[in-house]
Amino acid sequence: WFTGLSGSGKSTLTSLVNKELSQLGYQSFILDGDKIRNGICKDLGFSEKDRAENVRRVGEIAKLFSEAGVIVLAALISPFRSDRKKVRSLFSNDDFIEIYCQCSIKICENRDVKGLYESARKGKIKEFTGISSPYEEPINPELVLDTSILSEEESVRIILHFLQSKGVITLNKTI
Repeated sequence: WFTGLSGSGKSTLTSLVNKELSQLGYQSFILDGDKIRNGICKDLGFSEKDRAENVRRVGEIAKLFSEAGVIVLAALISPFRSDRKKVRSLFSNDDFIEIYCQCSIKICENRDVKGLYESARKGKIKEFTGISSPYEEPINPELVLDTSILSEEESVRIILHFLQSKGVITLNKTI
């Protein structure tokens, strides 16, 4: 479960990790918050209640994929600790890994090619996480990646080695 502010690198890292897992012969699937909101959660807004429902739905989908033996890479801002805790409760302790993509809001704004932060600061986007809506940093995530310092390659390597240390993957696996 990749969590962090918009622009912190969640989608980029899930895409890169997914590619590596595929090359290692593992079946994985990305649940990306932006794509989910254009489909199964398109009926939801950005109120606290709707955000909770968005995270709940993605958590339930992730559980189904996980039960089928697929490594799920969920990339969602998921701003509230209580919502992430509820998703965690759907899984056994070893089957849920919270990865916090830590990055300052300033750097996230600099990375923002869509201009979302600028629009939020001008009041054009209501309830934007980090500007007009809070983001509650994880208290005890399994992994913290400072994406303002680490390169994408370093982050992916750290994630893969962590997954290996937990017995999720074997890095020398062949198809």
